[in-house]
Amino acid sequence: MRFTTEQRLDDGVLEREFTLGEIPGILWTPASAPAPVPLILLGHPPLGLRKMYPRLVARARRAAADGFAAAAIELPGSDDRPRWAAAEQARADLRRALAAGEPVSDEIVDALILPLVDRAVPETQAALDALLPLPEIGGPVGYSGGVISVGIRLAVVEPRIVAACLFAGSFVPRAMFEEARQVTIPLHVLLQWDDEGNDRQAALDLFDAFGSTEKTLHANMGGHTGVPQFAGEDAAGFFARHLR
Repeated sequence: MRFTTEQRLDDGVLEREFTLGEIPGILWTPASAPAPVPLILLGHPPLGLRKMYPRLVARARRAAADGFAAAAIELPGSDDRPRWAAAEQARADLRRALAAGEPVSDEIVDALILPLVDRAVPETQAALDALLPLPEIGGPVGYSGGVISVGIRLAVVEPRIVAACLFAGSFVPRAMFEEARQVTIPLHVLLQWDDEGNDRQAALDLFDAFGSTEKTLHANMGGHTGVPQFAGEDAAGFFARHLR
């Protein structure tokens, strides 16, 4: 891992961009905290770190205020990272189905999500390998947001992640429901009840499938971008309970 930029934000949070091979990422650490501190991995949709930066830095600042470091890496196929034809075709098929008002088939969802999960999860684990040895970071690790299928796979295969806050609202392949049954870590799931891009019943079925004995569903009225501020406060409280 190589740090490429460094700046102090106005609240004292240290923001450093880094590269891990060809993977860009950003690390935020608190202005003052007893080192080493826990780490929250910030997931995000495949729109690119630059486009998602305002939301990511807001979440990172809240994490830092609670005494946690936060990090995000670029997803495969996003922004300046190399594209792959199958993912591009799946995105085109999804846009066509949505524009036509047609149901999104299982085949489109599988082609869109499963290759992303297969690539993103090992890269996230490699980022953990690089981040946790830093003297200012020690663990434990939480996972927050992003493509919910990536969070499910990480919760199953990555023992360093001890708690996860998952955002319902992305398409979930049927195969991921079986993986969800293997999840045992504490979960906090955020659902926007009127999310125009989300199958509400599928989100409820997925929550029911999770094998965790401690799992909370936080549902709020409103669309995808209408998440109330207090929902973030509840997520922060969840991580405060499980990462300290």
